[in-house]
Amino acid sequence: MASPHVPALLPEAVVYLGASVVLVPLFIRARLGAVLGYLAAGIIIGPSLLGLVTEPERVLQFAEFGIVLLLFVIGLELQPSRLWALRRDIFGLGAAQVILCGLALTGLIMLLTSLSWQAALVVGLPLGLSSTALVMQLLNERNITGTAFGERSFSVLLFQDLAIVPLLTIVAALSRVPDPDAPPGWQLATMTVAALVFLIVVGRFVLPWVFRIIGTLGAREAFVAAALLSVLGSALLMASLGLSMALGAFVAGVMLAESPYRHALEADIEPFRGLLLGLFFMAIGMSLDLAIVRDQWALVLALVVGVMALKTLIVFALAIGFGTGATRAFQMGLLLSQGGEFGFVLFAEAQRGLLITNAAAQLFGAVVTVSMALTPVLVLLASRLQPPAGTVDQPAGPETALHGDGVDGRAVIVGSGRFGQVIGQMLRARGIEVTAIDLDSELIEVSQRFGAKVYFGDGRRIDILRASGIDQAGLLVFAIDGAWDPEVTLGPIRNQWPELPILARAYDRTHLLALRRAGVETVVRETFDSGVHMGREALATLGTPIGVIDAIEAEFRRRDAERLDLQLCSDDATAGSDRVIRSRLNFDPVALGEIPMEEA
Repeated sequence: MASPHVPALLPEAVVYLGASVVLVPLFIRARLGAVLGYLAAGIIIGPSLLGLVTEPERVLQFAEFGIVLLLFVIGLELQPSRLWALRRDIFGLGAAQVILCGLALTGLIMLLTSLSWQAALVVGLPLGLSSTALVMQLLNERNITGTAFGERSFSVLLFQDLAIVPLLTIVAALSRVPDPDAPPGWQLATMTVAALVFLIVVGRFVLPWVFRIIGTLGAREAFVAAALLSVLGSALLMASLGLSMALGAFVAGVMLAESPYRHALEADIEPFRGLLLGLFFMAIGMSLDLAIVRDQWALVLALVVGVMALKTLIVFALAIGFGTGATRAFQMGLLLSQGGEFGFVLFAEAQRGLLITNAAAQLFGAVVTVSMALTPVLVLLASRLQPPAGTVDQPAGPETALHGDGVDGRAVIVGSGRFGQVIGQMLRARGIEVTAIDLDSELIEVSQRFGAKVYFGDGRRIDILRASGIDQAGLLVFAIDGAWDPEVTLGPIRNQWPELPILARAYDRTHLLALRRAGVETVVRETFDSGVHMGREALATLGTPIGVIDAIEAEFRRRDAERLDLQLCSDDATAGSDRVIRSRLNFDPVALGEIPMEEA
């Protein structure tokens, strides 16, 4: 396909998309999961088989941004208060897992290979890490990210990301060709802390201000660009220190988790995250050298089985010690049993330090890839082991859930102006969790001053609704001002959530008819009831008895309802015009109490 008219990246892009479009749906249909489909696609198009892509390392460097975006989205869903509540799992369970698995695998490598203890250590410690991208994808596919099981698994992964700094320091300390310009460990740790503090300050104070200005201007493209800038900027800062890019993006996400722009950020980042994460798994599959697996299959098999078995047993024992049930602990062990993507980075550092050869780096890279490919299958098998009733995928609760929102009695209100605010207060009075969405940045800021939480975004977009938690909601309320188009907005929503009850605010009578024709059963005209109320007050001011006022209101509402039915049936705006009250109505004054019975 070499041609001066064909851009260099276009053929590879077509290959990536074609392989994923063909294989991923097949693996999902076979209930093997999308991850295994991406891995298989990468193996097939990689240099070991068809050779359609010959430089997987270059692809992997770019595809790592999928992990960066994944950690940013996870950070958006994890409020700082919840992160603090997970500190025991992060620094207790996570630290124990990294240390015990790393040391156990060092011993296994010394037993199965002829590597020195230094080389075995710089390989065993990275193998003790798991794949954040793979594990979080598997949790998301099963909708258990926000459960206690999902949170505990994520806590271990988070500490593994933090452990990158000391692991790089260990590799540098054992290197046979130390870099004279490399900073000492204490300096690297100090720079890491300073970088994290800087990200916290920027994410807490600067970014919300930037998003508020862009939101006020209504420039959606600039909002998406600012979202990507916040992610890539934090990743660049950490990468410049030789640290985990994903960790920087995660911190930036956590700092924005309580921002009103959280759902809009998640919705705009999600398409990039999905594509790049899929590309990452394909790059992992492409990096598998099948020749090594073929020539050293016995050693590869022994290492894969040994690594996954040891990690499963250690995580199983640790999880039980931290209060997890036996079945869930075993499932967690299998979930975290594979090698991780950071292993490739650390193997390369060990190779540059002359601690291991290129052949050894390729061998252990193959072990990581094979273990990642086996994990979805093992997790699928383990999912058939059901814990006792009452312990399966329980949410962590409204105060402890990873998403930070309640899951019972929840409503999403689109539009938080004077109309939507009244609805929100009445729902909250019943203890119902309300997620309010609006595009007015100034309104959002004013609402925060009164203690009301409103998120920025266009609630007519499917991705914004999904990011706002509509899947867990029992009601959707459209309280938007103006005569918006019901057909364009409600059609996609009905396709996605056909059973979801929808209430809508109508701008006027014509808008009400359009909403009813679009299938919204409960529609409220924004000025109808207030107009009726003022009409009652006007009659009372002029001395009309209360019985007559009630009769006039009832008759007016009856005629208006009949008129609406005629207009809906005939599709004629003038239908039922004879129901409009144009002159005095005659009522029985005795029946209404206007004249006392004895006087009559």
